[in-house]
Amino acid sequence: MAIISDKSVKTILSKAQKTAFFKNLKPMLANLVDEPFDDAQWAFEVKWDGYRALAYLNKKSVELCSRNNKSFNEKFYTLFDELKTFGINAVLDGEIIVENKKGISDFSALQNWRSEADGTLLYYVFDILWLEGKSLIDLPFAERRTVLRSVLPKSDMVLLSEAIEKDGKSFFQSAAEMKLEGIIAKKLNSAYNPGNRSKDWLKIKTELRQEVVIGGYTVNDGSSKLFSSLLVGVYENNKLHYTGKVGTGFTDKLQKEMIKQFKPLIIDHSPFTTTPDVNKPSRFRPDPPHASVVWLKPDLLCEVSYRELTSDGVMRHPSFKGLRSDKDPKKVTIEKEKDTGKMVNETKSKKMTNRIVKPAENREVKTFLNPKEKTQVRKIGGYEIKFNNLDKVFWPQEGYTKRDLLNYYYRISPFILPYLKNRPQSLNRFPNGIEGKSFYQKDVTGKVPDWIEKQPYTSEGINKNFMLCNNQATLLYMASLGCIEMNPWSSTVKKPDNPDFCIIDLDPDKNTFNQVVQTACVVYEILSAANIECYCKTSGSTGIHIYIPLGAKYTYEESKEFGRVIAHMVNDELPKITSIERQIANRDRKLYVDFLQNRPQATVAAAYSVRPKPGASVSMPLHWDEVKKGLKMRDYNISNAWQRAQEVGDIFKGVLGKGIDMKKALKNLESL
Repeated sequence: MAIISDKSVKTILSKAQKTAFFKNLKPMLANLVDEPFDDAQWAFEVKWDGYRALAYLNKKSVELCSRNNKSFNEKFYTLFDELKTFGINAVLDGEIIVENKKGISDFSALQNWRSEADGTLLYYVFDILWLEGKSLIDLPFAERRTVLRSVLPKSDMVLLSEAIEKDGKSFFQSAAEMKLEGIIAKKLNSAYNPGNRSKDWLKIKTELRQEVVIGGYTVNDGSSKLFSSLLVGVYENNKLHYTGKVGTGFTDKLQKEMIKQFKPLIIDHSPFTTTPDVNKPSRFRPDPPHASVVWLKPDLLCEVSYRELTSDGVMRHPSFKGLRSDKDPKKVTIEKEKDTGKMVNETKSKKMTNRIVKPAENREVKTFLNPKEKTQVRKIGGYEIKFNNLDKVFWPQEGYTKRDLLNYYYRISPFILPYLKNRPQSLNRFPNGIEGKSFYQKDVTGKVPDWIEKQPYTSEGINKNFMLCNNQATLLYMASLGCIEMNPWSSTVKKPDNPDFCIIDLDPDKNTFNQVVQTACVVYEILSAANIECYCKTSGSTGIHIYIPLGAKYTYEESKEFGRVIAHMVNDELPKITSIERQIANRDRKLYVDFLQNRPQATVAAAYSVRPKPGASVSMPLHWDEVKKGLKMRDYNISNAWQRAQEVGDIFKGVLGKGIDMKKALKNLESL
């Protein structure tokens, strides 16, 4: 139930009639006019280039529907999930868009949207038709806007479509400069007329757009393209009239996808009232290449932009903008601009100074792969990767899937990549999850795509290659192989014999985790007393890792011996619960203070790496004041680690810094 405190809103709602919840409404439509105007009785909004959508919110039930009542619940699942959190009973009208970096809607990106990795999905709401048992459709538009502004919850995905009153000409000029599709004019005192195209709502386009039905395609002789142009038309008196050939706006990939949709629609005759002459010369192409035609059942429609309509109804210079699935092809008719002066009274123009669209903000990206398709192809950094078996459960107890793992690494990539870059990887693969068989893989020669960077090495006289993980695409490719955890070297290929840090690995046996914490605190006390910089993280398994930055100034041997000194000092402080014995049998079930990880080609799970352990725990960097009694390994896992990293930032980055002066550090340790 919406809580309404605004007196003016209460007054408005007191005039509204009680009525049952609306269902299956047809949205109110706008007339196309030829030019913008100024009028104090009108408000002006951006004409968003997307899918019109009505949102039905009632008693925790949500339906997000297209203008012809097709469900958008699954297709735009992030908006659907967001609307479920609103806690109001209402019917909203708006437009679903994908926003580019300039804050402008991108219809092509909307068509191809499968997850948040494909763009920022937004729902711009511009009207409210029903609220908490009352119909608002007979109220003036201005009053409906007041109610909408009052009750619409704050959201990063569902936004109020702002309106400018009076200054339509300046608004249109700004829209044209920003290359928006156009503007919508709405009379402030207008009621909402479901399903009607009213003179109280007008649209003025900055470029001519038209929805058209696809009735066939051409293939030019000698062309390598799957098709050369689309043959399109519109309906008039239930007959399909030809409006031209559309030959631009396609990529090779898009053509492949469209041909798949065309195949089941192929017919042996023209669906148009008059069969077009596709080989007719024009003054621009007096000798065009010969084209053959494939006719299609007119079930698909698309949107095109064009310069103008000729006297015989053919579009000049049309360009393909995208397929549409939200409308009935039979209802697609030509939109003819009406004379604005006949629709409204104009007033003097006033220059608009405020910006009408704000650039996109850095919004949280939750999903890389959508929650439905088991196989998905994604392009990351210019590289196309096919992800299979996404529903496979990797953590049976929690139900986390391979998809969840990939979504996590997509989001955490800016944090983890600095600890992987230029470091040979030891792949620990779990293709069937943590309870399935796993195996290690070092050599990737001939087994990974050519675009993945590699580091050559020789083993037993055979030339081989380590994998390097230098970008997001490679990280996701590794995860797709079942690499739950990321295991890089401590050194890079630039200085392979010189590690960037010394690691003290606290590896418990029968110890409690509180004893691990106690030991970590002793390590910190010793290093702090000796003025030695250090950083810590949970291992994500059972222990804690403590890193001392070296700046690649020392060899692995020097790093190992430095770690040995520290391990002995810790053991001297905690002899009852710690051991530095390499042989497990000699440790007497005590916590092992391991300094032998500081050897060439030894690997430790990277910071922010998921671990193949119950709970999908993550190796999480910590502030030292967080290393205290009560800390648990599962405090940080695949479901909350990204949010934690966003909140505190990368507090581990000091391990890649200048590094300590080891000689000075040893001297300080000797003095303790």
